Amino acid sequence: MIKVYGVPGWGSAISEVMLTLADIPYQFINVDGFDKPGETRELLEKLNPLCQVPTLELENGDIMTETAAIALMILDRCPSLAPALGTPERQQFQRLLIWLVANVYPTFTYADYPERWAPDAPEQLQHNCREYRKSLYLWLDNHLQAAPWALGEEISLIDCYLVVMRTWGPRPEWFAANTPRIVAIADRVSEMAKLHKVLKANEIIC
Repeated sequence: MIKVYGVPGWGSAISEVMLTLADIPYQFINVDGFDKPGETRELLEKLNPLCQVPTLELENGDIMTETAAIALMILDRCPSLAPALGTPERQQFQRLLIWLVANVYPTFTYADYPERWAPDAPEQLQHNCREYRKSLYLWLDNHLQAAPWALGEEISLIDCYLVVMRTWGPRPEWFAANTPRIVAIADRVSEMAKLHKVLKANEIIC
């Protein structure tokens, strides 16, 4: 069974939702506190020197990291969770998958620990990252189909990103006021009975 090293509500939640949607069994190992010196960090560092979540230990002992890579691994096992090869929707899936991790993720890297990157002006860095993130989500909202899913008629792994990221900064209230497509998609994912347990465990739904 796959082992998912993560923290409830963090980026590992996306991998948990994707695995659950694909009916791939896994064991969740909570490494809360990994971002501070201690035994938990040492445990994670042995698997992933970058000490990031999610870190997956696969059935054969191999290590898998990076949510986009995890998504592609899941598609190898469950191809139906992305549009068909050769379609325009598939190209859009590939674009948005990389776009999310290449553009949105770094705003958390720098805003969550601004003192690491700009010790002389951490508040300014944090503010700028958060405002830039809002502009990214506004762009994304204008490039989603939301009919009923991000890429059209069929759910894809992109939708797993949206339901989790909606709970992060700038928080659900901001999304509700500014990104109707993201909200509509996240709501639909939240309504899926097979995902209720994992969403609740990650405090994405009550």
